[in-house]
Amino acid sequence: PENARPLNGWNQALGPLKDRPLEPDQQEEFQRRILRSHAAGVGPAVSDGEARLALVLRANAMARATMGVRPALVERMLSLVNAGVTPVIPQVGSLGTGDLQPMAASGLVLTGEKAPARYRGRTAPADTTLRRAGLEPSFPLQAGEALPLISGSGLLTARYVHAIDRATSLESQFEGAFALFMEATRAEQGSLDARTHDERRIPDQQAVAARLRALLAGSQWMTDEGRKRLGEDHPRVQDAVSVRAAPHIAATLAQTLREAKVIVEREANASTSNPLLFRKEDGAYEFVMGGNWDGAQIGHAMDTLNAQVTDIAVLAHELSARLLSNRWSYGLPANLAYPPVGLNSGMVQAQTTAAALIPEMQTRAAPSGVLSRPEKDGQEDHNTMAMASVRNLHENLDRFETVLAVLLMMDAQGIDLIDKTMHGLSLGTGTAALHHGIRQTLPPLTDDRWMSPDVERMTDLVRSRALETVVTRTSGPVHHSGEH
Repeated sequence: PENARPLNGWNQALGPLKDRPLEPDQQEEFQRRILRSHAAGVGPAVSDGEARLALVLRANAMARATMGVRPALVERMLSLVNAGVTPVIPQVGSLGTGDLQPMAASGLVLTGEKAPARYRGRTAPADTTLRRAGLEPSFPLQAGEALPLISGSGLLTARYVHAIDRATSLESQFEGAFALFMEATRAEQGSLDARTHDERRIPDQQAVAARLRALLAGSQWMTDEGRKRLGEDHPRVQDAVSVRAAPHIAATLAQTLREAKVIVEREANASTSNPLLFRKEDGAYEFVMGGNWDGAQIGHAMDTLNAQVTDIAVLAHELSARLLSNRWSYGLPANLAYPPVGLNSGMVQAQTTAAALIPEMQTRAAPSGVLSRPEKDGQEDHNTMAMASVRNLHENLDRFETVLAVLLMMDAQGIDLIDKTMHGLSLGTGTAALHHGIRQTLPPLTDDRWMSPDVERMTDLVRSRALETVVTRTSGPVHHSGEH
């Protein structure tokens, strides 16, 4: 009607063109053009799992009935997921002010344009792919439906969910790696003493220490007798900070992961679009313009998670450096080399590979959430940059997998090098199982060999989560440790 309220994305254009009205007969074409103009992303695609989860999350948000879309649109999104059709969504192009660019790429697939989609291992134009999957190739959007599809946090939340899942696995495996480090160096156990952690009353710190004690339960290596076997005839007084504070540092990551799950669950079940539609007491409906698509909270949370993942990686690197030192490992051969040491160089270069990844992680851990810049003629004058945050986070998780793999292979090597000396003394229940799990994949380095395949195989083992299963079977998962 002539007196209809001007609505962004409905009867008005978008962004800096928001003051330009649209005619009713332009609506369907306008929806198509929104998707085409906004799908300008570049770079590698997000994972298939992330792309599919984004559709599910967006459908769930629309099902709250506050976005003014047809049930048929929700059903269309879920039909793609159920049929196994995955939009190819570029990673680069979003400023975190809604998922405009990436979800527009998804929208082109949903509506049956020529944008790429994957189905049964093959990538092809969406219209062709939809036919192959037995779906109607064309699905025109009606008035106001393009904006709810792209103006929200569906993909951002999906990528955050994936990052939380990955980081949780790596945190658990780091606890296993640290327990193995303690065995290899016959470390003092004061850093795990429950009385110490109870005095600080940080639930996740108490829980991490408890899980480490469970992994090391029954160890005879970390005793006075174990230390004497390698010539220690006097107390260490205390181990280095990297050893004593490891439970505390790991606990900061565990706490952030626990809090992240609360944030992401809330976001996954929220109406994140603009405008939103509300029913009034008189039965009429009212559109409200707002900013629920904003990704600031998720973006800053991901920046925090990235910083803490990086801190744990730095700690893992520091521990691996101690294993190379005869002095700071308390008796392990230099470079973790089997005799003849010197002819054999051992694991020094594998550790250097981890060292090369650390500054890359530190650079990528700088927060993106403070890098806002005004765009679109001042209409979008503050941007969260949250998609850059999640991209940096995933890249650092990739790097951390390798850093952690190096520590694990060095832990196992250290244990093997002194196994005969420690004959008759047992490892802890959990650490023995972890050592066995590593040795099922990678043999000891008895003579120098080409090391790249070893690092890659260990990284694949970390990614497989097989060692996480060993850890959690003994000590329990990283979860709501506030119950501890």
